[in-house]
Amino acid sequence: MSAIPANTLTEATAAIEDVSSRIEDVFARVGHELGRGHLIFEELNQGLATLSEELSGAEIEGAATALQEIAARLSELAEALPAESALLATIGTSTTEASALLKPLFKHIQMITIIARSARIEAASLDGDREGFLAFTQEAYDLGKAVQGSIEGCARDQQRLSEAVATASGRQREFESRYRNQLVSESAELGAAYSGLRGQRRDSSQLADLASTSTGKIAEAVGGAIISLQAGDSTRQRLEHVCHGLGQASEAALGLVPERGASEDGARTICQLQAALLRDAQREFGGDIGQIVRALSAILHDAGSVVGHGRTLFGGEDGGPSSFLARIKQALAHASTLIATCESAGRSVDEALAIVEDTLAKFRQAIAGLAEATVDITLIGMNAGLKASHLGSRGSAFVVIANELKATADQVSAGAGRLRPVLDGIERSANELKELRVRGDPAQLAKFEPQILQALREVEVGNERLGKLMSRLVDEGAEFEGLMNSAQGLMSSLGESSAALPAVAARLETASAGAQRPRPEAQDQAMLDDLFARYTMECERDVHREFLQTLGLASIAATRRVEAVETADDGIELF
Repeated sequence: MSAIPANTLTEATAAIEDVSSRIEDVFARVGHELGRGHLIFEELNQGLATLSEELSGAEIEGAATALQEIAARLSELAEALPAESALLATIGTSTTEASALLKPLFKHIQMITIIARSARIEAASLDGDREGFLAFTQEAYDLGKAVQGSIEGCARDQQRLSEAVATASGRQREFESRYRNQLVSESAELGAAYSGLRGQRRDSSQLADLASTSTGKIAEAVGGAIISLQAGDSTRQRLEHVCHGLGQASEAALGLVPERGASEDGARTICQLQAALLRDAQREFGGDIGQIVRALSAILHDAGSVVGHGRTLFGGEDGGPSSFLARIKQALAHASTLIATCESAGRSVDEALAIVEDTLAKFRQAIAGLAEATVDITLIGMNAGLKASHLGSRGSAFVVIANELKATADQVSAGAGRLRPVLDGIERSANELKELRVRGDPAQLAKFEPQILQALREVEVGNERLGKLMSRLVDEGAEFEGLMNSAQGLMSSLGESSAALPAVAARLETASAGAQRPRPEAQDQAMLDDLFARYTMECERDVHREFLQTLGLASIAATRRVEAVETADDGIELF
């Protein structure tokens, strides 16, 4: 039987040593890249967690609450505008009605003074108690003139009131037509900003959890990959053992050491054993490489998830981590302009309300004075008429004049009575309008702006820091992706190299094949036992035992090892 070709053993050894050297180099580089990648994401996770805490804190909550309050108030302003306009129109109508009632009242009072002057002329012609009649008529005249002055003042105030209400009503209608829709729109915009801030606050907290979870998964995957990388060292050792065994077979085949050399069948046995060990090592190593590549893919996926969520939350689709805050600040600026416009437009309403309040007070005071004066004038006329009736025909003219004075005073009293409900209506409308003005006071809205702007400044600073972090995340994420892709490439290339080992094993099997299976001689046993003693892993020993069993042999070293395990039993039985 011919010896195993030396070039076959030499080529097989060279191919195995090449894979072994690649394993050592590739696994060292991949291990370094995994460690660097893990460090990157631990640092990024810490930064994300810190900024997420800032952006989910009380500043965001305070700004969001203030935005909600301003949005609600702007909505109230928009809803109140038609009611305010309607109330101003009602006040204007009532003011016009009051003006219409003042005119006949003013004429009746003028009539009282005219009648009083006629009574004075008639009293002068009376012979009896002329002075008493003159005093009556003078008192009635003085009361009439006093009331006339009061009513003239009311007329002037009513004119001022009408002008103020007309001005306020015009401005209110103009403001409503121009700005009501803007108030509604800005209210909706600020409401959306409120929801956005609350959503950002919620998502910031979720991002911290996501970053922590993803980084934890990355750490776990890195740890698993690093553990898998330990397989590289064990595979390298196994390949070294195979190369040593092939060296033994080569010496036996060439007869370099006759006194220690194995028989030809012994060389064939050793060669076939190394082929079996090589196949098993490659099978196990291929599984390890597949596990490492899958772990690297999982790491890349989770790393991409963290970067993607960070970009979506803080960078957005339209670029810039501050773009969302910029929209909020723009909405606030519009709201601030509207608030100032509301203040300007509302100032005329407030001025009109002040005039209404002042005018109503004067009107009521004048009406109260008018009521007292008409009672006095009525009594004066009655007393003068009774006294004149005692004079007979000489006092009949005075009696007629006195009755006319009383009738005119009654008309004044009736006119005042008609004016009271009109003034009451004006007062009710004014109070309702005042209540609306208090509820929608723009000055109450303006006080929220400093609070919001301060919170937004703080958040914007956080976003600037976050922008830098996200840039770093993108840059280092790209570095990390490069590291992982490089590691994957290295592992895939190594996998392709190791995939050639089964072909090497097949060539060894072909070269050591014969018509009959090899029958190692007794002198070959020592060499097989020496090979068995070099194994450092149980899987190698298992392959060794199983191979010898196919030849109907058993390694003395393997048998001794089993016996040593059995004798190690101390004989104690546990129940």
